[in-house]
Amino acid sequence: MTTLTYRSYRPGDEEGITTLWNACVPGDPITRLRFRNLVLLDPNFDPQGLRVAELEHRIVGVLYAVRRRLPMIGTELEPDRGWITFFYTDPSMRRQGVGARLLQEGEDFLRCHGRRTVFFSSYAPNYMVPGIDGERYPEGLGWLQASGFTRNYTAVAMDRSLVDFHMPLEVAELKQQREQEGFTFQLAQDGDLVELIDFATDVFNPDWGRAIREGLLQQLRTDQILIAREQGKLVGFCLHGGYEGVAERFGPFGVDPSMQGKGLGKILLYDCLALMRAQGLHGAWFLWTGEQSPAGHLYRKAGFHVTRRLDIMSKPLQ
Repeated sequence: MTTLTYRSYRPGDEEGITTLWNACVPGDPITRLRFRNLVLLDPNFDPQGLRVAELEHRIVGVLYAVRRRLPMIGTELEPDRGWITFFYTDPSMRRQGVGARLLQEGEDFLRCHGRRTVFFSSYAPNYMVPGIDGERYPEGLGWLQASGFTRNYTAVAMDRSLVDFHMPLEVAELKQQREQEGFTFQLAQDGDLVELIDFATDVFNPDWGRAIREGLLQQLRTDQILIAREQGKLVGFCLHGGYEGVAERFGPFGVDPSMQGKGLGKILLYDCLALMRAQGLHGAWFLWTGEQSPAGHLYRKAGFHVTRRLDIMSKPLQ
């Protein structure tokens, strides 16, 4: 008689977890190295949150629940929130309650740490994707909905080929006009970095400041970062290669809200795409923006197209 057991992660599970991952989630494959870096070495990792279903010493189901143990900035631990960033079960074990049991254990883990809401899967810093791709994984979306999750909003991933990229004359002329008004657009130097990280953190998102800092400690170079200033004051930035050292991954990217309407974002975006093309890259992509947001419209005008729609979902923990 075979016995199905449920437990938390144990050292040595990595091969079984990643092998099953790649069999069940073929549209978002993972390597052992990425799993190690994004999960096991995440400062918020707790083995008790990584739930495993095992049948005759073979992993047949996995669900990862995580809560913040290290604040993103200051002392903020988001004490009411928890996240589930991935789940999957062996096709032969589906509709047998394996996923429901893993979810129950993941939710119990979050409840015992005082969490009142669980999200799929908008966890910073180490999300795999920001939400569920219902087109690619309709069964996964249906399971989340049947389990009580509702959609908060939809993010879009976008891509652009750089093979045909050229700088539009109107952007070059706009940049020249802004430079005559006192704006500068330059590659970052070491002396820009403290101000840049503070700007990204305070004006936009603590995860952006973290991504820049950690990227620079790894593979991100200052010649992959563009800085915009007005009379010496930093008012915008744009970069590529900031996440996991993937050179074609664009962002983060932001312009001071007080500077809206001047086209600074357009200038930085096109300058960054030109920089990427000059470095021999053939494409630019990112995972997360609002399709109808100002940024979404800017990306479309610059030749990006939507490649995925990802639902960020949540559920109250009673």
